[in-house]
Amino acid sequence: MPVSTVAIPVGQWLVSPEGVRWWFDSGSFALDFATTGALGDQGTTDGGPQHERLHAPDDLTEWLRERFPVQMGAARSRDLFDAVALRDAIARMARSAAVGEVLRGTDIDVVNLYAATPDIPPTLGGGTRQAGRSVHTVSQALATIARDAVDVFSPDNEGRLRECDGTDCRMVYLDTSRAATRRWCSMQRCGNRAKVRAHRARKAGKAVPRLEEQAAA
Repeated sequence: MPVSTVAIPVGQWLVSPEGVRWWFDSGSFALDFATTGALGDQGTTDGGPQHERLHAPDDLTEWLRERFPVQMGAARSRDLFDAVALRDAIARMARSAAVGEVLRGTDIDVVNLYAATPDIPPTLGGGTRQAGRSVHTVSQALATIARDAVDVFSPDNEGRLRECDGTDCRMVYLDTSRAATRRWCSMQRCGNRAKVRAHRARKAGKAVPRLEEQAAA
């Protein structure tokens, strides 16, 4: 059962180092957030990391306002510091879980710290008066993200945090498929590349016997 109390759509459009726009379903809102940093390293054509997306408080404000279905206040420098600390802890935990390593206790502490603070509460439409804040704070949004992370790294999801099978792809996702058989960050991207390579390999495999027969003749 998800811990988050706000219905937030999961998944986002990303742009590859080659400039191709593609849809990435991380399986979790917390992982979506972690993808704004090192967890979003897709591999690059020039070998340099191109994953940082939160350069200033305005970047954080924009990202949160695009996703939360509530009115969100503007982020400050302190909010950006807190957001990056939480995001990077989630990213390190995701990478460790994807390769079967033990999660660092300090990262767990960070997630638990933010999860223990007031989050964005659920609301029921149709009322006659405003209950609680009309404008929510960035700290509340971070608490909601942290509570989703608590769910992501729960024992119920053991073995479902995975790194994409694509060559040179380091994207990590939560496999929410019923059979737990997801292999790719996206069928649009690495899944399609794998299909193309397999097709070429099959064609090459069929061509080899003909060449051998011709040589023998």
